[in-house]
Amino acid sequence: MNSTFKYFVAVLLVLGIGLLPIPSAFANNSLPVFLKTDGPSIVAKTAIRITYPHSQTIWTTADTVTLKWTTRNIERDKTIKFYLSKDDMVVQELGIFENSEYAEGIVLHRGLPAGDNYRVIGIELFPDDKYSIAKYATSFFTINKAPRPIKKVAPKPAEKPVVRNTFEGRKLAYVKELTVKGKEIRINLWDHGRKDGDIVSIYLNGVAIVSEYYLEYRKKTFEVQLDASKPNDLFLYAHNLGKFPPNTVSIEIVDGEDSENIVLNSDLKSCEAVLINVEK
Repeated sequence: MNSTFKYFVAVLLVLGIGLLPIPSAFANNSLPVFLKTDGPSIVAKTAIRITYPHSQTIWTTADTVTLKWTTRNIERDKTIKFYLSKDDMVVQELGIFENSEYAEGIVLHRGLPAGDNYRVIGIELFPDDKYSIAKYATSFFTINKAPRPIKKVAPKPAEKPVVRNTFEGRKLAYVKELTVKGKEIRINLWDHGRKDGDIVSIYLNGVAIVSEYYLEYRKKTFEVQLDASKPNDLFLYAHNLGKFPPNTVSIEIVDGEDSENIVLNSDLKSCEAVLINVEK
């Protein structure tokens, strides 16, 4: 640079006339700008510009949100703190981030009320010039309330039907469980083995369907109706022991064309039983 040109530059600086136009990067708040002369560099002041959220943004409480911004004259390893405000009152600190111009995974508080008067504010932390702190507030945007989560009520486990285990102080011992097709069945009853004076009752669901019956070799037949909503207990109740204990009875359960033969024993302390279910 010759002496004449140097003199011309000095005059312009004295008169306060800018030597160079401000680059577009400066106007866009994206990169640091240095106005260079032959003397010391003139460093532009720091600035922040938040590009997202903007006036058209709609967030929902409890969502995960993202911030985007550009800066001027703020180094990458510097940090910026962001706040969420409503009616110019801070309602949530969004976090402190290095100047990467992008932050994600920020969770909004579920308790934020709905409204279209929210802003995000960014403030430069630990500036080199404490008299020039970069800060920025977005235009107002909207936050909607997230719908209340639907509580899933775990279904109650199906209650197991209560099965009778004792009757009049005697223990019931179940020797078989079977399923029949219909509620109405036929039962044939006779003495199993030798005839020795056994006197018995047959109970269905706690109700005597045969009462104090003297067992014979000849079959005794009777019709019964089952309860389709639960297992039906059928058991032998001995009133004596006969000559050859325990009391033993043969029972044939007839379900239409199907039949099942069962032998039940009983003494004065216990009764053998069978569970009968109706097919659903």
